[in-house]
Amino acid sequence: MPTTANGAVSLFYETFGTEGKPVLLLVNGLGSQCINFKVEFCHRFVESGFRVVRFDNRDVGFSSHLKGGPKYTLDDMADDGFAVLDAVSAQLAHIAGWSMGGMIVQAMALKRPERVTSMTSVMSAPGPMVGARDPEVVAAFTAPPAGTREEAAAQHLAGLRLWGSPACYDVDRITADAYAAFDRCWDPEGRARQAMAVQSSPSRQAALGALTVRTLVVHGDADRLMPLEGGRATASAIPRARLEIVDGMGHDYPPQYWDRLVELITGHAMASARTNG
Repeated sequence: MPTTANGAVSLFYETFGTEGKPVLLLVNGLGSQCINFKVEFCHRFVESGFRVVRFDNRDVGFSSHLKGGPKYTLDDMADDGFAVLDAVSAQLAHIAGWSMGGMIVQAMALKRPERVTSMTSVMSAPGPMVGARDPEVVAAFTAPPAGTREEAAAQHLAGLRLWGSPACYDVDRITADAYAAFDRCWDPEGRARQAMAVQSSPSRQAALGALTVRTLVVHGDADRLMPLEGGRATASAIPRARLEIVDGMGHDYPPQYWDRLVELITGHAMASARTNG
């Protein structure tokens, strides 16, 4: 099982594709394990000419769970991302993050811009929550954690019913995903610690105004968990950032949107590489 370390934090990672190809690091959202980036999704990027790296953020999956450990911030999680890039000998990389992962890649680009060829922030924001959320969405998102496999699946179904892509609500697929995550590693306390990291991290909005990394911002117009205002704020904060709004996409990335996401991210990465070269 491939792991690397950022200080005392052990990080599980996996790679897809051929050494020597440009590296694309995929970064997960809150409580999400690397298996959320399905193998088939990763191979879409491999087919486009990239070496893909996915990893478990601290406090989820097979990476360190920091119960009783020191508090941390998104900057610490950004350092985890660089530790994974070091492990695969990637001095330069394209980085793409979803939701909290978008916040992490923003922090990575701010900390070490010389190591980032391009950055893509998906369904995220530059700091505190932007825009109003429906109380029903807030209640579901902050509900007490499930205690059993069936409860976890029910919560996942209920959440995506509210904030997922409306035309892509597939009970069998969503249930299978929930079971896979529960069986691999179930740690609601880890998710809570990640949420504390987000809440305790300062806004990046002002700092992003000086960012020179080529940036793509992607957001769905049906996202009720992280409203579209978050994507607009991210794009507005970063000079020359490009905003792509995906019709019908919520706060998820079901297979129906893979082609569009791969097209956007690979096109942006290739254009950035040509410009930087």
